[in-house]
Formats: sequence, C-alpha cells, structure tokens
Amino acid sequence: MAAPPSGKVLYEQDGVFIHPSCGKNDDQDSFISGVLRVIEKENEVIVDWRPQDDTLDTSNILCAGKDSSSVVEWTPAPKEKSSRGSDRPNNYEAEWDMVTTVSFKKKPHSNGDATNHTNRESTWSFLFSLTDLKSIKQNKEGMGWSYLVFCLKDDVKLPALHFHHGDSKLFIKCLENHVVLRESPQDKLILLVNSQNKSPSQSFENLLDEPSYGLLQKWKKDPYTVTMGRFSKVTNYIFDSFRLSDPSTQRRPPSEMADFLNDAIPGLKINQQEEPGFEVITRIDLGEQPEVSRREPVSVEEWAKNMDSEGRILNVDYIKQSIFKGGLCHTLRKEAWKFLLGYFPWNSTKEERANLQKRRTDEYFRMKLQWKSVSEEQEKRNSRLRDYRSLIEKDVNRTDRTNKFYEGEDNPGLILLHDILMTYCMYDFDLGYVQGMSDLLSPVLYVMENEVDAFWCFVSYMDQMHQNFEEQMQGMKTQLIQLSTLLRLLDSGFCSYLESQDSGYLYFCFRWLLIRFKREFSFQDILRLWEVMWTELPCQNFHLLLCCAILESEKQQIMEKQYGFNEILKHINELSMKIDVEYILCKAEAISMQMMNCKELPQAVSEILGMESSSVTPDSDTGEDESGAVLSCPASQSISTPVIAANGTRESTKQMSETQSLAPA
Repeated sequence: MAAPPSGKVLYEQDGVFIHPSCGKNDDQDSFISGVLRVIEKENEVIVDWRPQDDTLDTSNILCAGKDSSSVVEWTPAPKEKSSRGSDRPNNYEAEWDMVTTVSFKKKPHSNGDATNHTNRESTWSFLFSLTDLKSIKQNKEGMGWSYLVFCLKDDVKLPALHFHHGDSKLFIKCLENHVVLRESPQDKLILLVNSQNKSPSQSFENLLDEPSYGLLQKWKKDPYTVTMGRFSKVTNYIFDSFRLSDPSTQRRPPSEMADFLNDAIPGLKINQQEEPGFEVITRIDLGEQPEVSRREPVSVEEWAKNMDSEGRILNVDYIKQSIFKGGLCHTLRKEAWKFLLGYFPWNSTKEERANLQKRRTDEYFRMKLQWKSVSEEQEKRNSRLRDYRSLIEKDVNRTDRTNKFYEGEDNPGLILLHDILMTYCMYDFDLGYVQGMSDLLSPVLYVMENEVDAFWCFVSYMDQMHQNFEEQMQGMKTQLIQLSTLLRLLDSGFCSYLESQDSGYLYFCFRWLLIRFKREFSFQDILRLWEVMWTELPCQNFHLLLCCAILESEKQQIMEKQYGFNEILKHINELSMKIDVEYILCKAEAISMQMMNCKELPQAVSEILGMESSSVTPDSDTGEDESGAVLSCPASQSISTPVIAANGTRESTKQMSETQSLAPA
C-alpha cells in the first residue's frame, strides 16, 4: 500500500470499503478494502482514503488549495457519463461505476479549461481538504454497514465509504474537532459542514463566499476575523448571506438566526439566574445624569511642574485625574504613555528609567534575534512560527494607511510593526499572534516612534487584553455578560426591546470590546480614548460604560424606528468613525457618577465597577460615600481611585503603592 501523505495522523481506520458495483448486484468480491485517515499537515486537515493494495502514483492526486481560485474536480473513466443534469442517477454510487481514480488539481478562474491528471491504470483513491467539504450523508442506523458519502463544495460526490469494522462515529467525532457539523433542515441524514478552523487566528479571505450560513458559521468559529474585517459588508442585508445552499434558498427567520448568534461564543448562552452570585436587577431609579465637562489636555509644562528634580512624579493622583478629564497633548504622549501602560513605574527616577530602558533594549533584541536567526528550513519544521508569520504579514498589509506613519508598502512603520509582532510571538509563544493584535500595536508604535519602547508598552497593554485573544474567549464572554448587566440597570426598557429583537446578547458590541474601539473612532480620537481608559478612572471597567454611553445615545433611533435584528446590526456597524469621542467620554463619566451615587446599587453592578459594600458609617475615615459603597481596584493594580460622592466631590480612597511591577522579561 502506498504511504499516506506526510503529517500528523489524527484518525486511522482500516476495513473501510468502496462498493463499486453497489446496487442490485451485491458482489462482495468487487468490494475494495481501504484505509481511511484524517491527517493534519501544514495547518490543513486532510481526509485520505486509499486501497490496501494501492499502487497509485500519488503525484497525480493534488489537494485543492485554500484560496478562492482553486477548485476540486474528479476525472471519470471514459465510460463515465456526465451526471450534472436532471438525469443524474438516484443511486448515489451508480455514477461511480467504473471510475478508477479521483484527481484533484488547482484551476485558476482565468482559465476554464482543465488538464486531467488521471492515472487510469491506478486503483481507487482520493483525498480532500476539509475546507473543500460541503456535506456528509449518512445511512440510517440498523440498515446494514454504516456508510458515509462526501459531497464537496462544487457538488462533486465521492464514492460512499462503508465501515465494515465498526461504525463511523469515531470518524465523525474526529471531524467535529475541526469543523462545525449541523443537521440539514431538509434531511436529518445529511450533515452540513463548515470548515472554518477552530483557531482564533484565521485569515480574512473569502469570508463572503461561503454557502450554508458560511458567514455566520465563520463567526461562530472565528468571531475575531469576522468582526475585524468583513462584518460591515453583510449587515445591510445580513440574512441574504444566511441562506441554505441545498436545495431551498429561503431566508431564516430572525429568531432562528439569533439562536445561531447566541451559541456563537461557546458557553455564553447561559441562564444567568443559575450562575453563582446572580442577582436579579430590578428597576432602580438612578436619578438624573449629572452634567459633566472636560478640561484641556495636560500640557508639557503642567507635566513638568509635577516632577521633582530626580524625575519622580510628585502627585500621581492629580496627574491621572487630569489625564482622565482632558487627555494629553500629543507631544507628551511618548513619555506619559509609558507610565500609563506600566512600562515605567510612577515613582521611578529619571536615572532608574534610563537603566530600565537599557535592560529592556537588551532583552528585546535577544528575543528578536531568536526569530531572525531561524532559517527557512527550520521554519518549515515549525508550523506555529510559520503560521504566526503568515498572519502577521497579512495583518500588517491591512494596516490603516490613512496615518502617514504607515503610508506606502515599504514604509519603515510597517516593517517595525511586523518585527515587533514577531518578537512578541517569542515573548509569549503560547498565545503567539492572533488577528486584532496589530490594531492594538499600531497606535502605540505611532506614538513611541521607537521599536523597543513600543514593544514593552505593547506587552503591558497585552497583559490587560490577553483574555480577549485566548482561544476559549473567556474574557469576551465575561465582558458581554457584564455589559448586559450594566445596560439593564441603566435602561431595562431598552434591554427588553433588544431581547425582543433577538439582540439581547449584544454581539454587535463584540468588536468594540475586542480591540477597545479601535475601528470605531478615528486614529487621533483613539489616542485620546485609550489614554483616558488607561488611567483606570473613575472605576473598573470604564470601557463598559463607554459601550453603555454609545448604546444609550442610539436608543431613541433604534426604538422609534422599531429596528429589528438586521437593522440593529447594520445601524451599530455604521456608527464607525461617526462617534464624537468627547461627547461619549462625558456621557460615560456621567453614567459612572449616576451609578456610584445610587444608594441601592445591586451587588453585581458594584462588583463590575470595583465597588465593595461596607457597613462603615459615612463619617468615618474610609472615604466612603453616602451610598455605603467604596471604590476598590484589583490587587494587581496599585492606582489611586477617586470616589464620586453624592455631592459630586471626589475623595481618594487608595494611595499609590511605592512599588510597581514591570512587565516580565
């Protein structure tokens, strides 16, 4: 038997037969015994079947490429008739009588003619990539040997495989580790296949070319890619992309589409009332939102006045409060961001910071040398590094070029972006690179204008954001649930309306949370927004209150125009680059004051905002306000956090720690 394709064997089963003359004549002598394998090779999963006595020239079996210019086709023997019309035989195997091979090859769209790669002397054999699989037909249980029929995306059907030694359950289970299988509404014996890889770091290409809920299934398996790149292209007529490919093309009702979305992030669709610590949020009068104003950005002169002769920041609380209220002038960002992101300790001297930069420079270039010194041959044997590089190169090429720092194909900014991301893969090889990270790095590199400083600031930022990019997406699940809790307290009527339109899980906020509004505001506005958020004032999870502020601003239009599921998605998506950053910052701060002044704030909300219930009386020295709540921060964050008391004054409840940990080497 010829050797199977190289790669990691995920599944192997012998005694899997093809019945060439299956039908009226059940001649077991004609059965062809073979081995079925599932093989992982070069970031691709391949299904391979070949006879036990296979002498096939494997050079004639070519697996179709992943790109959209590739097609898969089989080449029949001379006696085979075309069965692509209404005269197609009903028996799924009849069309395969006398076929001696199945060949796969790449065919560009520009050339409709194909050169056959048929080895007519060979025996039966075929292989295909899971990315080319459209559906699987099963037989009814108890009706003879278990068999499967594979249908590829161009409607080519491969010969049925009969499992003489056991059943096909283990094979199906193996496939489910790599694709989504769902019963067809028309025929429960047919499993519809989505071949989107489970990794959260797949490419953007061909997103809208998928049949059978291709977009939505991609979103289910890879929400990062979909929300990042192409979601905007389908929200106008989103259900048009959710049609079945066989045979009906009716639109799914919104409620059923919402069910797909509710399952999109594994584990998110939960009964919150069964969750530990769940608290029913009843309607609470939060009172009027106070008027909030913002100040001018912190200037270089103001910053310098708050620094002693050795370069220490004198009043960290004041500086953070000033940045929260007005942001920073651009000239100051290069220095101040290093403090805000945790690269520089707030209590460090100028000399200490210079020594730190020297150490970090050595560490950075040692890590950079690791991947720079990898030869092409070595990289071929390291699939993860190769995949990271490929994804980074694609994302870097898609960097927003509206900023002059990243203009041009060979722009130094783009080269540095690539190198920093590759070095980060050496720093955290387990997480590696996931799409969306370049969105977080590009503004940091633009401000720093220095490779090493940008890298270590990015490391600190990723320490805050890494849960968003982990495969289980626990961070995203938690944030969406927390956002729902806050929005329900703020406006239960609006929440009820969204739920009535199957939009209660707030998936349209996914992109906002994933990359901290990077795609929603202009490049300059995102610099202002991020530096305000990095102060970690006036409470924990202020970014969730920013989401609430945006949604509350759009509530009237959504409800008055009675937007449904599709219209809500479309409307929220089209807000990109149209949001007034100063207005939203004011509104979010007003919401925070509104909630923290509430005397009956639910425990769940207190925990989200970093507040702790306290039985200490208001006139004690704890900095407690009249609502009996004290702001607190996670133990890992040593910052000064002000309380907004009922009278609108601010009091500091926590002093800055004298020590601050640096990003690990």
